[in-house]
Amino acid sequence: MQITINRDGENFGPYSLEEVRDLLANGTLKETDLAHTEGSENWTPVSTLPGLQSSGTPEAKSAQSKEGGPTTFPCSGCGGDLIYSPGAAKMECPYCGAEVDCPTPTGEVLEHDFESQLASLEANATTTTVSQVTCNACGAENHLEANQTSGECAFCGTPFVQQPKEANVIKPQALLPFAVTRDEGIGHFREWINGLWFAPNKLKHFARDIQKLKGLYLPHWTYDSDTTTDYMGQRGVAYYVSVSYTDSDGNRRTRQERRIRWYPASGRVWVKFDDILVPASDTLPREYVDELEPWDLPALTPYEDAFLSGFQSESYTVDLRGGFDIAKIKMEPEIEETIRWDIGGDEQRIHHKTTYYSDITFKYILLPVWISAYRFKDKTYQFLVNARTGEVQGERPWSWIKITLAVLAALAVIGTIIYFANEK
Repeated sequence: MQITINRDGENFGPYSLEEVRDLLANGTLKETDLAHTEGSENWTPVSTLPGLQSSGTPEAKSAQSKEGGPTTFPCSGCGGDLIYSPGAAKMECPYCGAEVDCPTPTGEVLEHDFESQLASLEANATTTTVSQVTCNACGAENHLEANQTSGECAFCGTPFVQQPKEANVIKPQALLPFAVTRDEGIGHFREWINGLWFAPNKLKHFARDIQKLKGLYLPHWTYDSDTTTDYMGQRGVAYYVSVSYTDSDGNRRTRQERRIRWYPASGRVWVKFDDILVPASDTLPREYVDELEPWDLPALTPYEDAFLSGFQSESYTVDLRGGFDIAKIKMEPEIEETIRWDIGGDEQRIHHKTTYYSDITFKYILLPVWISAYRFKDKTYQFLVNARTGEVQGERPWSWIKITLAVLAALAVIGTIIYFANEK
């Protein structure tokens, strides 16, 4: 393993692991110096290099982590950090290939009462302290692994090298572990990109760059609620009348025209909602995140640190109350449809409605995606792969050169057809 060292912006090496160990022993290197190994995407402190740490159990190293901080799972063979293997219920070492069973989540996935906890939730034991870096380019809150101070924003690809800040955030109650592997995600990603018409050639080249695909957990809220809605409107009943008219030949004719007779209507409807899903971050375009649905929420598992090992996650930027405001908007179409059914008739008008929400509960959950971002002509384009189903959504640039050539080719074909038609 070849190791490059960075101190104050200057690189040294490469060194072998034995050389690094000797340089640490004689004081030439500091444990806080940054190190980069072949095949790694990030610079990390020298002290975290696999093989420098003493062997130990995952429990032992986890206990050394500060309370609420990132939990790591060291390999008993080489000391490197084990990472979760999607779909396998295993943790594997990327350095020596060792595998262990993933810890079994304990407890239940429970709903939390919205009203009773709203005011105190972020001040009590339901919060945890995490290390995170705010991306200066897109504003995303990137969670960092233990001892990580540099890396690349998972959302826009902007590099960062800075000291992380500590933040108190609500603990996730549950998550969906990664089921789609990186290679499978790349396959879905390439299929999607290759299927885009009029995409720049650079985009197709980008599809072959597997290093651009990152595993990320996106924060979401889910809400349950009973709703009661009082409404006032009108019921429309159709009837038909005969109407005389003169056709193009000057002949008098009759036809049946549909008319609506309106009657006042009012009432009350009840609708129960379960697991209204709301993205808890505005970093990514909401329309693309929403299009990743459906998620297999019945498969949610209690939160377990091991499932995050080797992946990034983002903190929520939409708070609990703000998330419920969005949930209300998502409830509106079903409430209105229920009102129209209650009004009956052939057509309906809703003039006024007031909705009351009760028995509101919520969950804070993490959902897995493979994400990629790159800059093309000073604009960042993002692509997402649902790491449970393989569904792909994202932005795409257009090649105006290809579009122009296609238009010119079409005009040429049309011109040729017209020419030969006139020659006959």
